[in-house]
Amino acid sequence: MKLVSEKLPVGPKNATFQCATKSQKSKWKKEKQVLFPSLPTRQSFRISGTLRSLLNLSLIVSDSVIKSSLKFRMPLDYYEHTKLVEKALQLLKERINNGDPLARFLRGQLYFEEGWYEEALDQFEEIQENDHQAIYQLGVMYYDGLGTKANPVKGVEYMKKILESPCPEAKHLKYAAAYNLGRAFHEGQGVPHDDEEAERLWLFAADNGNPKASVRAQSILGLYYCTKEPKELEKAFFWHSEACGNGNLESQGALGLMYFYGQGVRQDTDAALQCLRQAADRGNVYAQGNLVEYYYKMKFFTKCVTFSKRISDYDVCHDVPTIAQMTDCLPEYITKGIAMASFYYARCLQLGLGITSDEAEARKYYSKACSLCPALADELYSLVIRQKI
Repeated sequence: MKLVSEKLPVGPKNATFQCATKSQKSKWKKEKQVLFPSLPTRQSFRISGTLRSLLNLSLIVSDSVIKSSLKFRMPLDYYEHTKLVEKALQLLKERINNGDPLARFLRGQLYFEEGWYEEALDQFEEIQENDHQAIYQLGVMYYDGLGTKANPVKGVEYMKKILESPCPEAKHLKYAAAYNLGRAFHEGQGVPHDDEEAERLWLFAADNGNPKASVRAQSILGLYYCTKEPKELEKAFFWHSEACGNGNLESQGALGLMYFYGQGVRQDTDAALQCLRQAADRGNVYAQGNLVEYYYKMKFFTKCVTFSKRISDYDVCHDVPTIAQMTDCLPEYITKGIAMASFYYARCLQLGLGITSDEAEARKYYSKACSLCPALADELYSLVIRQKI
């Protein structure tokens, strides 16, 4: 499974919701098992909108045409977008001819964002000796096989160049490179599998909760400590709290579940629902699926039906990648949230709870839940057999 890497921060992010207090985060003790999915099995170094935040284009490029082309902030039809890209390339060519040292990288970046990977690869290869951002992007492209045959070993080598570089110009890339290398070691892609090295790199990238560091590393540490053996749930709670406080939506939903089940923190249903509802409002589909389950068990069937119907109608092929890009949530979690909502919607349809009974529709949504996440569907079906739901 390919997953996006993190967007590189350029400054402190506004804390959106801090679910934990400092006193709660400081206690690390062993708790019971947490109900979390396993870590994904394949990491991509690719970033959606790679290096946009890092480049801070409003400062580097003054021309509004180039900024709109690279940032994709404006809703444009194909013809308008094509004209903007052509104009951007022309302006970049002029700046290259005028000796602008950044223009070559920006042209390669525009190629990359447009999906012209072979052209981007050629541009980054040409300037890599004098541009650390180009080196970083080459690591992305070789690791993921963009514009070239996938070569995780070579991709890792480029990321190591960033991490080991003494040059001050590479400093702002080190956290992201360390996060990516941690994923490579965890999954054994391009390097031998080594969880201890992965943890070390993630801790470096997370930088004790620094909002200017890798927030995604902070979040993945929360997931890692939930799934490793033996589990370290209070560490998981600490890191999810740090990531949540730095704006990570995935960790906000995770904190809701940890509060709900008392995993690594004292059980607190009010705090759990606050986390889950805020995460759901921000687009966390896994949090939405868990709220559906809560509404069903609390017998809020009308609310359960309304909420679950909307979630279960997501198109997995088209909506999941879009949601992942917009929310920075893992596709695996998004898919599980849709599966959970589909199962409970099917159950309401089967029993006529909050909606007119419809066996045919119920079978349709049961089937969708099973196809999306067989393990979750089996677990929920066993609760049906035992008359728990």
